[in-house]
Amino acid sequence: MPWRTDGIRSVPQAFPYQGSKRALIGEILSLFPDGGVSQLIEPFAGSAAISVGARKYGLATDVAISDVNQPLIALWNRIIEDPGFVIEEYTKHWNAQLDDPRAYFLQARDDFNQSNDPVLLLYLLCRVVKAAVRYSKNGQFNQSADHRRLGARPEAIRKRISEASRLMQGASASHQSYESPLVDAPRDALVYMDPPYQGTTDVPDHRYLTGLRREPFVDTLQQAVDNNVSFIVSYDVVTDDNKYGTKLPDELGLLHRHVTVGASSQATLSGRKEITVESLYLSPALVARLGGAAGVEARVNVVPTSDDTLF
Repeated sequence: MPWRTDGIRSVPQAFPYQGSKRALIGEILSLFPDGGVSQLIEPFAGSAAISVGARKYGLATDVAISDVNQPLIALWNRIIEDPGFVIEEYTKHWNAQLDDPRAYFLQARDDFNQSNDPVLLLYLLCRVVKAAVRYSKNGQFNQSADHRRLGARPEAIRKRISEASRLMQGASASHQSYESPLVDAPRDALVYMDPPYQGTTDVPDHRYLTGLRREPFVDTLQQAVDNNVSFIVSYDVVTDDNKYGTKLPDELGLLHRHVTVGASSQATLSGRKEITVESLYLSPALVARLGGAAGVEARVNVVPTSDDTLF
């Protein structure tokens, strides 16, 4: 059965971020080896939901997160090292916007695109619609504000940042691509990856600062398999009537399973109701640590794939 969390809101979310895996925390934590791991490595960190959850439930001793989005990693380092500064600066922005929220957001977005200030990024993430981040082709943050709301109140941010900082003490946050953290991971570690989905990469307004080219990603996964790295990949989703992208090659030898996530946030933004099914891949080294495919099935409510029908 999936790891029993205290509910999705029991794991603090330092900041809103589209694609966060908070809804999947129980299922992902169920795929950790018994007793947890000495190190959890999370490239494509985003809101680092799995790292925060693993720390909350005592399943990871050391945590290393990384991302190619430099202001995002700068924000994480501030949250870990100086949460009081983040809370204070966010409070200043939130109060300063009250006279003219629309104009303040636009100026803050322009200022961020010039300065890459991490607390400005936090303010923007709290103001945009459903934390649906968008970047132009030249890397400029270009998403619009949700004018129906002013973003999380300072007291809410204080609670979230303080708790996330407490749980992530001692964690490292680095600005780098995924290749080295994955391929060079120690054999007793676990790597969790939530890379940009294929359906969000080759579009005019990127949901991630950079996309993810499929062929180099597959090659890097093969290197990690050859190095006996234990890893989990969340890679694309299946909805009621469509799919995103092509499944990872069978030649990698990964165990492929689906997990029902719930309502699609992207469909909700478009006024539709769809159920999202997450596609998970487990490396051979991790499957062996979990007692084989049967051991995986006993741990989590995953559904064996039928690749002919779902992809």
